[in-house]
Formats: sequence, structure tokens, C-alpha cells
Amino acid sequence: MMRPDGGIETFHIKNRAQRYAGDMLGLVELRHLRYFLAVSEELHFGRAARALGIQQPPLSQQIRALEDELGVKLFDRSSRRVRLTAAGEALRPAAQRALDAADAARRTAQRAGRGDTGELALGFVGTATLTLLPKLLRSFREHHPDVALTLHEMTTAEQLRALHAGNLDVGLVRPPLPGAETVHCVPLGTERLLAALPVRHPLARERAVAVERLAGEPFVLFPRALGPGLYDQILNHCRSHGVEPAITQEAVQMHTLAALVAAGLGVSIVPSSVSQLHRADVAYRPLSPQARVAHLAAAHRHDNLNPAAHNFAALARRPNFG
Repeated sequence: MMRPDGGIETFHIKNRAQRYAGDMLGLVELRHLRYFLAVSEELHFGRAARALGIQQPPLSQQIRALEDELGVKLFDRSSRRVRLTAAGEALRPAAQRALDAADAARRTAQRAGRGDTGELALGFVGTATLTLLPKLLRSFREHHPDVALTLHEMTTAEQLRALHAGNLDVGLVRPPLPGAETVHCVPLGTERLLAALPVRHPLARERAVAVERLAGEPFVLFPRALGPGLYDQILNHCRSHGVEPAITQEAVQMHTLAALVAAGLGVSIVPSSVSQLHRADVAYRPLSPQARVAHLAAAHRHDNLNPAAHNFAALARRPNFG
């Protein structure tokens, strides 16, 4: 039965509108919902048009188009006032949720496009933890706190393979990188080469060690395959001064190399960052003549589209990090 005040009919219309509001909104343009919400807020087409910055006739036309699309009447219009119908009342919260969701989706997409969210797989050589990496990570965290970082300590060669395979976004590597045409590599500064000596070695008493005086010494060095660029720089510097290093021991990590030097198994030539290990049983001395090598480089594939990777590389290139 219908009540004299139309209560039953209103009840059915309202529930029907609520039941199908989500389905109907899939057919509606977001601007129509914004127009509808403006009119439902003002309950006056003229004021709503001014708030939207459009003329009243186009606004009225858009509301009618929305009503035609949904197949329901959303407003009761009279010369004295505008009222929401039951369908309009039901649509109002659903329309607001749809606009809020659209705005949230837009913000999410924009943040991901800027590299403010997402994931970043970062590789680094062990000595990066002694210099650049800690302050770089702190700064990246401050600027991009919602990017999920995955860290991998790897040799330069391992990072190159991982970059080519797509398993790393950015690598902090030791340049130069032979055969890395598909990788964009930005050097982040240079550092000196130092002689690493057992603390009781006679040359440890010198303020600087002439390269020629290392001739005949057993050498401890890392395998060339793990860092060919740095390896070749060290050997070329020795050879340019008539020294052919006699490599008797190899170590994968720099801290292991320093430990082997401390044990008296040989001398080495290392980047100055290795001296940050602060071993009392190893003496680090400048070479004479001095030589400088590339410090670190930020490397990523040319075709890497991860915005977080580009943000990280750009941050690493800043002068206070190089």
C-alpha cells in the first residue's frame, strides 16, 4: 500500500537507487558527478554554476543528461526551490565516494610517476658502506619515505649481471665498466690509491711509498672478474712504473683483503675508502707518485623506467654526495 505522504514509494525508490548506485556510476562521467554534488550542496542552480565557474544553462543541461543516463530524476525543481529526490539522496554519498576514489587514484598515480612510491632494488659494492652509501640512504629516505628499498651487497661484476637481468634498478659500482653499453653510468667522484701494508712492514715507516719499492713484494688483490675496471687501473699504475705485481692471494671483499694483508700474506694497493676500515694492524700509505681512480658510480639500464631509480641516481649525482 502507498501511504498518503508517499512514504512507501519513497522507500522503494531510495533503496532501488542505493542498490544500483555503484553500477550506474560506472556509466557516468566524473564531471557530471561534480556538477551533481555542487547542485546538491547549494540546492540552487545559479549558485552552483558560480561555484563551478560555468554558466547556469550548461549546468542544467548536464544535470538533465545525467538524469537521462541514470534513468531517474535527481532533483525536484520548482520556481521557488530545488530539492533532492530519493534517488538524488541515495546518489549523493555514492557520488562523493566515487570522486574521492578518483582523486585518490589520481594522487596515487602521480606519486608513483614521480617516484615517491614503489620499490627500488639497489646494489652496492662493500666499500660504499664506508663512504657514500649511509648518507645517501638517509637522504633518499628523507625525500622518498614511501619507496620500499631492497639492498644487495654485490661486486661490480655481479651488479652488472643483475642490472642486465632486470634484478637491480640501480647499482653503486666501481668504474670503468667494460662492455656495459646498455648501462648508464655516472661517476660520483674520485679517490686516491693507497698502499696497504702489514703494520710491521719496513715500508710502513715511510710517509709515502714509491711504487717501484713494491717490486718483488707478494700482492693480495681481488679477482679481476669481480671488478675489471679497478683491477686494471691498479695494475696499469704499477706497470707504468716498472712493477709487475706478483699476486699470490686473492680476496673477494675488501675487508677480507685487508685481513690478509694484516696477516702478513702480502701487500696491496687499494682505494682510499678501504682505510676507513681502521685496522690497527694495517698501515695505509699514499703512493708516490699519486694516482686517483674513480670513486663510485651510479649505474642503471638505459631502458629502466622506474622513476625511483632515476630519483636515486639524481640524488647521488649531487655535489655533496660525489
